[in-house]
Amino acid sequence: MAFAHLHVHTEYSLLDGSNKIKEYVEKIKALGMTAGAITDHGVMYGVIDFYKAAREAGINPVLGCEVYVAKRTRHDREHLLDRKSYHLILLCENQKGYQNLVKLVSLASLDGFYQKPRVDWELLSQYHEGLICLSGCLAGEVAQKLTGDDYAGAKETALRYRTLFGAENYFLEIQNHQIRDELRNLPQLIRLSRETGIPLAATNDAHDIR
Repeated sequence: MAFAHLHVHTEYSLLDGSNKIKEYVEKIKALGMTAGAITDHGVMYGVIDFYKAAREAGINPVLGCEVYVAKRTRHDREHLLDRKSYHLILLCENQKGYQNLVKLVSLASLDGFYQKPRVDWELLSQYHEGLICLSGCLAGEVAQKLTGDDYAGAKETALRYRTLFGAENYFLEIQNHQIRDELRNLPQLIRLSRETGIPLAATNDAHDIR
């Protein structure tokens, strides 16, 4: 079974990613991979350049974004409650998914910007068709609830997202960067997958090609 990076930040994740798109494509080709994604923080500035570079190199480009999800709604702007958002990975499955992701990312900035461009449950409910959803890194809602010892809440959240995106299009994201909370959450994510039937997706939170 081939592995493809599905959680990758490029130079367009400002102050966060250092991957240059051309170098990233060259790297995944050199590693023998046939596909790769970009999922920059809250923006899609790099998707056209990535698409062109990947196709030219014979790599299947997976277009995506790590969106910020408001903890309440995208309209709420109280500092103590709304300054932090959950992370969520969205990947385009088809043309409809690309159109919906463009819409989500645009509205996140136009309607939901507070500290970061934010979507909310209302927008996700409107524009989820054609998108594959990964539950996210340690900053994702499922992971945050597990870190806070709220297994029941994590399970409820995962089931809610599966209902929205569909059983074929929602995955529990697992990562292992030797971070204490990741290591602590891993057995709980595996348990959650077994109890719900939600499949796992192994990713690296990649910010640099080295």
